[in-house]
Amino acid sequence: MFQLHAVDLFIIVFYFVFVLGVGFYLKQHTRSGKDFFQAGQNQTAWIAGLSFIAANMGALELMGWSSATYQYGLLSVHWYWIGAIPAILFLGIFMMPFYHISRTHSVPGYLKLRFDEKVRSLSAITFGVMTLLASGISMYAMGLVLENFFGWDFDTSIWITALTVAAYVTAAGLTSAIFNEIVQFFLIWAGCLLIPILGLIEVGGFDKLAEMVQQKAQLYAAGGPVLDRLHIWSTMASPTDNPMGMHWLGIVMGLCFVLSMGYWTTDFLVVQRVLTAKDIRSAKTAPILGSFFKMAIPFIVILPGLIGFAVLPQLVPEGPGVNATQTYNAVLPLLMKRYFGPGMIGLGVIALIAGFMSGMAGNISAFATVWTYDIYRSLIRKEATDGHYLKMGRWCTVLGVLISIGTTYIVKHFHSIMDYMQALFSFFIAPLFATVLLGMFWKRTTGKAAFWGLLLGMSTSIGIFLGLKFEVLDPSYVAMNKHASTMAANMWQAIWAFLVNFIVTVTVTLFTKPRPVHELEGLVYGVSEVPHEGPSPWYRRPAFWAWVSFAIFIWLNIIFW
Repeated sequence: MFQLHAVDLFIIVFYFVFVLGVGFYLKQHTRSGKDFFQAGQNQTAWIAGLSFIAANMGALELMGWSSATYQYGLLSVHWYWIGAIPAILFLGIFMMPFYHISRTHSVPGYLKLRFDEKVRSLSAITFGVMTLLASGISMYAMGLVLENFFGWDFDTSIWITALTVAAYVTAAGLTSAIFNEIVQFFLIWAGCLLIPILGLIEVGGFDKLAEMVQQKAQLYAAGGPVLDRLHIWSTMASPTDNPMGMHWLGIVMGLCFVLSMGYWTTDFLVVQRVLTAKDIRSAKTAPILGSFFKMAIPFIVILPGLIGFAVLPQLVPEGPGVNATQTYNAVLPLLMKRYFGPGMIGLGVIALIAGFMSGMAGNISAFATVWTYDIYRSLIRKEATDGHYLKMGRWCTVLGVLISIGTTYIVKHFHSIMDYMQALFSFFIAPLFATVLLGMFWKRTTGKAAFWGLLLGMSTSIGIFLGLKFEVLDPSYVAMNKHASTMAANMWQAIWAFLVNFIVTVTVTLFTKPRPVHELEGLVYGVSEVPHEGPSPWYRRPAFWAWVSFAIFIWLNIIFW
């Protein structure tokens, strides 16, 4: 157990008072639905870019990837580099112009403009389900930490934190969520940065850390094969050569092309932040700025997982009768306990809570927008005042928080936080990407084809998941190798969902009548004039910084090959 001192308690209480104060202060500036759901659409590139990355820095980032790194080694860094950077740059350069000029309030809103009401409703409903299930991760991870490391009651912890999120998001909507996400982003860095620094000092530098990781890997192998945990590509030629049981094709196709592209370009949780940009230049620049921060996050997330593998006692997967402080998900709290003293413990706790609250607030604000605009206004009450929809947004924010608390307990049935999250992405994000991709880049795609492709793609992924869970399907057929881990199976599950959607959509399109070309202006490449951000020096153009980001990305992959 952590020993909290007076200064730690003061820091924790001050943080809760601060975020609530921000929410109620911003409430007086939230007078319309545009303010509540779209943050006024007047944000600068820096604000939109920081909130774009901060919304992704929830429990998934902090505890989830530290846990995954303990299990799989540096292979986890793929989810930050090849599993993020190409997709983020693609969003900024190619997709944001269409999202921006259509002035859509959401990704389902774009699908309504491009296809029809059926496609919008299907994507909106499934997205709403996904966000509520995903927000349970944040609550579960936070409750687990506070219960097992501080002795606080699990249920009390999640209720207090959830109601705090409900209060400040209900007060000012997306404006409040964005402001607090940016504050939480810097709090996370302040609270977590000392862990890798002190950890490297303790072990004697990265080279010594690599030796210790190799020694531990030999010890835990117990006479079996010793798998390399320190490289990200050189062990991917065969699934038997790396701890994840993954082939490079699964990473390139499943993660980089399907899951990553799907998440960063179609998941409204993150796209919503960029849609708040004030003009086309800001909309294109915001994701590109965010890519630089994304590449740096492994220093406070992946490196601690590697340090934990080297210096902590052996941890195990979650399961019946297993103490939570001995599982993979406990890596980051255990390292905080190891390195932090009075005052720093309070800051570390705030870093964790900030991450959990940021993740939940992001999901809840996105849920409120999609529910109000794409479900309630579209299917239930089409004609009402802006004030009515504003009230509905606030009420469904509270309802979303209450449902999220219920989903918290679903997470307990998964071996790790990351397995749970990747399963959700393969259900909804992977097939949705095929729909958006074909809709935005192929003018022939029809609404009927998009609907059936999306429905069958999602059904395929869920069917594979249930087949694996109840042992009806052999994992070796899904992932095409018998050594596949749960994470590898999720990658291939996403690939199959994408392919089914893509094939069905193309096939049905060829037998259905497309919309007239003039109705697709501003929605599809090839029939639309792509807006230009205006004259500017070369060093201020989004494309220039996109190439700089991509060059750094290539350099990092070569270094850790």
